Amino acid sequence: MRWTHKAAAAAGLSALLVATAACSGAGGGGGTSGGGTSDHSINVLMVNNPQMLALQKHIGEFEKESGIKVNFTVKPENDMRNQAAQEFANQSGQFDVATLSNFEIPFYSKNGWLTPLEDIQAYKDDKDFNQADIFPAMTASLKGPDGKLYGEPFYGESSFLMYRKDVMDKLGVKLSDTPTWDEVAAAAAKADGAQPGMKGICLRGLPGWGEVFAPLTTVVNTFGGTWFEKDWTPKVNAPEFKAAVTFYTDLVKAHGESGAAQAGFAECLTATTQSKVAMWYDATSAAGSLEADNSPVKGKMGYAQAPVKMTKSAGWLYAWSWAMEKKSTKTDDAWKFISWASSKKYEELVGAQDGWATVPAGKRESTYKNADYLKAAGAFAPATLKAIESADPTNPGVQPRPTVGIQFVDIPEFTDLGTKVSQDVSGVIAGKTTVDDALNNGQKLAETVAKKYQGK
Repeated sequence: MRWTHKAAAAAGLSALLVATAACSGAGGGGGTSGGGTSDHSINVLMVNNPQMLALQKHIGEFEKESGIKVNFTVKPENDMRNQAAQEFANQSGQFDVATLSNFEIPFYSKNGWLTPLEDIQAYKDDKDFNQADIFPAMTASLKGPDGKLYGEPFYGESSFLMYRKDVMDKLGVKLSDTPTWDEVAAAAAKADGAQPGMKGICLRGLPGWGEVFAPLTTVVNTFGGTWFEKDWTPKVNAPEFKAAVTFYTDLVKAHGESGAAQAGFAECLTATTQSKVAMWYDATSAAGSLEADNSPVKGKMGYAQAPVKMTKSAGWLYAWSWAMEKKSTKTDDAWKFISWASSKKYEELVGAQDGWATVPAGKRESTYKNADYLKAAGAFAPATLKAIESADPTNPGVQPRPTVGIQFVDIPEFTDLGTKVSQDVSGVIAGKTTVDDALNNGQKLAETVAKKYQGK
C-alpha cells in the first residue's frame, strides 16, 4: 500500500482541489453498455494536450465503428485535475471516463473511486487489446493497492535531454548518451548566443508540482536529495536538496529562456521549435512535436538520456491514462472506448493520417518494433524506449523512499506541498527570494505532511 492514513480520502480531495501546474465493484453486465442502459453514449473528461486534441479529430472513426457517441469535456491540465478530483470524490456520475495519471490512480482506487478494469465483462471478452503488449512498468503503475488494474495508458513518457545537433556540432560540443548535469551546464554556457536570440537551455520555471517540480525533482533525486526519507523524515532543506535547487535555478537564470519563471512545458516547446534555445530537458513525448512534418527543427535535434550526477539514470515515468468512474453505469461502452483509444489500431490510424512521428507512443512494446514508426521517429524512439525502460519509480534516488514516484511523491498531499514550494522556487528564478528561504519554508510544509504518515 502506498498510503494508509485514516483521513486519506478527505485529505485527497482537499489536496487535489488545490490548483496545480504541468499523474471495486463489478462493472455492468454482458451487454454493450454496462448496467443495463440502452443509451450508447459516454462522457469523457479529458486534458487538452496535443495528443488528446488529435483524438477528438479522429473520434468519428470509433463512433461509426461502435455506434457509441463520445461526449468530450476538454480542459487545461490544472482545471481538468481539479474537476476530476471533485467529480470522482463526489461520485456524481457526470463522467464515465477521465484522463488520470499514474499519480492519481493509486490513491483514487484506494478510495474506491474507480472501477477495476478486470471486473468489466467487455474487458474480459476483449481479444484484441493485448494487455501484455503494454510496457510492464506502465501496467504496474496503474494498479491499485489491491493489485487490480484501474487504468490504461493513452501515451507514456519518461524525460530526456533534447538538443540542437547542428548548434552543438558547430561549437564542437559532444554530449554523452547519458550526460552529467555538469556537461549540460557547460554546453548551455557555450550555446548561449550561438545564434541570434538563442539561449543555452530551456528548463521549466512555472509554478506547480507538475510544472517546475517535474524536471526539478529528477534533479533533486540524482543530486542525492529526496522530499522524504523512508520513515517520512522531510528533507526539503537538506544540503542535497539545496544543492539541486541552487544548481537548477542558477543554470536557468544564467543561460535559460526568457521569462523562465513563467515558462512551462508549452513555453519551452515553443522556444525550442522557434530556435530560441539550444537545449531542453523535459518529457520524451515532446519529441513527436519537434520531429513533426511541419516542425522547423525537424531533423536538427539530438536526444540524450536524462542528465545525472549520483545516479545511473534520472528520467521520470508518467502515463496519461484512461480510468473509469466507479459510479458509471456504462462500463462496457466505456471500456470499448478505452480499448480503441489505447490500441495499436488507433496508433496506425494516427500514423496514416497525421504522420507516424505524432502517434501517442510510449505505452506499447510493439510500437518500437513497427517499421513505419521507427522510420518516422527514428531520431528519438530508441532514446525514448531506453528512458522508459530505465525508469524505476520504486528506487529513483540514492536512498529508500516511503512511497513510489520519480518526479512526484505518490500521496494526495503532494499536489499542495509541491505547488506551494514551487511558487517560492519560481520566486528564486525571478529574483524575488533566495533558495534558503524557499526551502526552509518548504521544510515546514513538509513537516506538516509528514506528521500524517509517520508511525502509520
